[in-house]
Amino acid sequence: MIEFSPVISAAISMAVCWGLGYIVIPYLHKLKFGQTILDIGPKWHLNKQGTPTMGGVMIFGGVVFGVLFALCYSAFADSRLVAEFAVRGKLLRFLAGIALAVGMGLIGFLDDYIKVVKKRNLGLTAKQKTFAQFLVAAVYLAALYFSGMHTTWLPFLGEVSVVSGLGLVFWPISLFFIYGFTNAVNLTDGIDGLASTVTMIVSCLFMFISGFMGNIGYNTLAAAFAGACAGFLLWNAHPAKVFMGDTGSMFLGGAVVAFSFGVGKPILLIFAGMLYLIEALSVILQVISVTKFGKRLFKMAPIHHHFELSGWNEGKIVFVFSLFTFGGCLIALLPVIFNW
Repeated sequence: MIEFSPVISAAISMAVCWGLGYIVIPYLHKLKFGQTILDIGPKWHLNKQGTPTMGGVMIFGGVVFGVLFALCYSAFADSRLVAEFAVRGKLLRFLAGIALAVGMGLIGFLDDYIKVVKKRNLGLTAKQKTFAQFLVAAVYLAALYFSGMHTTWLPFLGEVSVVSGLGLVFWPISLFFIYGFTNAVNLTDGIDGLASTVTMIVSCLFMFISGFMGNIGYNTLAAAFAGACAGFLLWNAHPAKVFMGDTGSMFLGGAVVAFSFGVGKPILLIFAGMLYLIEALSVILQVISVTKFGKRLFKMAPIHHHFELSGWNEGKIVFVFSLFTFGGCLIALLPVIFNW
């Protein structure tokens, strides 16, 4: 029987996220929740001064309604989604994934609130944000353990124990993995439509992988995020009428990490999310180069700004970076399809 829960989830999520734009954007304008553009960025970004931020609440709304509608459909249609949650640990792992995304999103929301409402442009301090993110990540990993996740998948090796011997290093590595990728997605959100387009592609990959594996819960969840990104993109494509802010980018960051752990193959995110890693690495290398040698490696970091200052327009950057992400997703897909 065809499982319609992911289709419903994606369609409702996209429609709700798009529809919320007609309500949320004017409200953000009314509250004067506009983005403050720093002088250190490309000069033409000053034209975006005052564009509403915190639009990530639209993505959040889309995902919530998409998943709820899918669950309601599954309950009434007696589909595999609700039945799957009867399997030991499946429901806890599903809820933990949602909690990780929401937890990171709430940290982002607080950061945005301080920037916009309290007029402190840097938001939370680095220590505050780092502590909160590690705390959310640690609780998530504890939930995974209690859900029965005692192995992880590695290409060519199959399932490897993470509760004995060398496998125990999985947990501290995962803590930094979650922290790193969440912030890398946050750094990718710097030009119109980039983070939403790239994350839509990554969500579609995990939607396909989870469907291929018969994991209907994460198939439905990834579909909701893919749909929400598509709906948000209708408002966020250049010229953007709203920015997602840290509220949205950290919500999406937590989500893509949750997808990878939810299907039991977090290592795949290294390939699918290679663009995120490059964005983060460009910032790290720039800081090291300037601090140690007094020279810039890039005209500006993250690297999408380097290409901007090199003459690429925002549309070209989004297209090329999305194409690169698509290639990374294809690489991530190969070991799953061919069972390597």
